[in-house]
Amino acid sequence: MLRLVTLIPRSSVLLLRFGLALPIGAAYAQPAAENIADTKLDCVIEPQETVKLSSPVSGVIDRLDVDRGDIIHSGQIVGKLEDSVETSALELAKAKASNNYTIAALETKLVFQRRKFERLSKLSANMFSSVTALEDAESDYLVTEQQLSEAKLNRDMAQLEVVHAQDLVNQRTLRSPIDGVVVERLLLPGEYRNEQSPVLTLAQLNPLRVEVFVPTAYYGQIKVGETATIYPEQPLGSTYAATVTVVDRVHDAASGTFGVRLALPNPDLALAAGIRCDVRFAQARLGEQAGDSNPAK
Repeated sequence: MLRLVTLIPRSSVLLLRFGLALPIGAAYAQPAAENIADTKLDCVIEPQETVKLSSPVSGVIDRLDVDRGDIIHSGQIVGKLEDSVETSALELAKAKASNNYTIAALETKLVFQRRKFERLSKLSANMFSSVTALEDAESDYLVTEQQLSEAKLNRDMAQLEVVHAQDLVNQRTLRSPIDGVVVERLLLPGEYRNEQSPVLTLAQLNPLRVEVFVPTAYYGQIKVGETATIYPEQPLGSTYAATVTVVDRVHDAASGTFGVRLALPNPDLALAAGIRCDVRFAQARLGEQAGDSNPAK
């Protein structure tokens, strides 16, 4: 009968004989990490932001000015909720704020009361007018002055009511917070929007966001601000330059990877989001520790 004999290194025999545990990686040397510049990694091109556009108030959708695939700009009106009551309140507030007749009448009355008081003051000094008449004139002047101040305060409050009414109208106006495209219309004109229901889905496509998961062995070779080359899948083809914006410091132990995010300029919106790609990092930093930016002297 043949017996299989396994040869064990002498150092390992000594460790086993004395009951010593072999440290992980001690018996077998780990291969050095490759240069990441020589490796292509899988990635995904995604929108920079995806927004579920909603409104701070509930109501019936009056109109939507955009449809799926339309290009939109930040601040653009894309629709509105029914706002006839709020619009009427705004017009009423504007009419009140523009009413200056009461102030004009009181200003004219105040001028008259002041002249009367000054005239009676001179007559009273020369003993041609009673003290009572002078006091009545002074009282009328002061009361009219207070009435004018109150009228001006009411005008200021009316102007604040205009601002408040305008804000209520603006809350029912849907404006895009980003430059991008319309991905989906979630509600239609005539439907009721409650507190939990968004109206539109919008996506920002410039710049695009590239997500890639890199094996842990390459950690320390990628730095924020470095460039990389993106190879989108067909039919787009061609190559594009992107910049590293995020390098995760918390790794995924289960998959042995860490995340890297890149910004991919897309000013003419030629690239679509939601496609696969390959990425090759232009620079590598073999031998550097993660976060070590000072080379040894």
